[in-house]
Amino acid sequence: MSTLNITLGFDDNFWAPAFAVMRSACLTSARRHDLVFHLCEYRVSAEHRQLLDKIAGEFGATVNHIALEEHAAFNAVRERLPVARRLHPVIYARMLLPSVLPGLERVLYLDCDTMVVKPVERLIETDMAGKAIAAVPDAARLIIAGGKEMREKRDLFDLSRSYFNSGVLLIDLNRFAAADLPGKLEALIADGTMERLYYDQDILNLIFADDWHELDWRFNVIDPRPPHETLGPHIVHYTGERRPWHLLAGLTRSVAFARAYRHVMTNEVFYRFLRERWKRWWLKLLRLR
Repeated sequence: MSTLNITLGFDDNFWAPAFAVMRSACLTSARRHDLVFHLCEYRVSAEHRQLLDKIAGEFGATVNHIALEEHAAFNAVRERLPVARRLHPVIYARMLLPSVLPGLERVLYLDCDTMVVKPVERLIETDMAGKAIAAVPDAARLIIAGGKEMREKRDLFDLSRSYFNSGVLLIDLNRFAAADLPGKLEALIADGTMERLYYDQDILNLIFADDWHELDWRFNVIDPRPPHETLGPHIVHYTGERRPWHLLAGLTRSVAFARAYRHVMTNEVFYRFLRERWKRWWLKLLRLR
């Protein structure tokens, strides 16, 4: 059997959600020993890496650590592309996967705010219809691709066409590399287009507008609520403010699978992550005074 390659990108603030994504994929897969996790990490501590390695011990999967801070191509992009305060430049790592993961032919990219609910091999081995990317349309495309009053990006995106969410991407790395993203990024920076784009998602939709295959919506259920649990999702994607790792999520039932998520992350990791978040919050508050 072939390996099932999955990649995630995160900094040290998101190590625990990354752990939950990995563990959810292992728990729901019938081929745990075939899973290979390629972790594109930016300054993740040695202690947190050791905790991530527990996935290999528990399930027999393979964990491959990639230090992005030592990757020249990523650093060149990180220094030049825009990023919101709530985000981190690590979001751009997915655009450099051919150079970060040489030798691989196909990989599944998952955002760290996702959770796998059904066997991930069903997605990884799906027919991509010869396209570079397979993804799920984004329900918020009118706002994201249209921009203010649906006018500011009309010359870039045709709203009569579909537009994908970049949080779950099945990627043919050879076709992806052939698109020459580094070269196209330089062109977007040079002509000022980059300043008008919604980070990596707009960039990927612009470059692969005619080279992506539409997946069933269940492979990337965005902003899932409890009613979605009965609709058979394969992967849920916790965008927005409602996050399953928030302390009261399980009690308020504000997001889908909130109680299950706590068990997937494990109480040990959940409460450790909670303490770290509180510590960062207090330090940030004290610096403002």
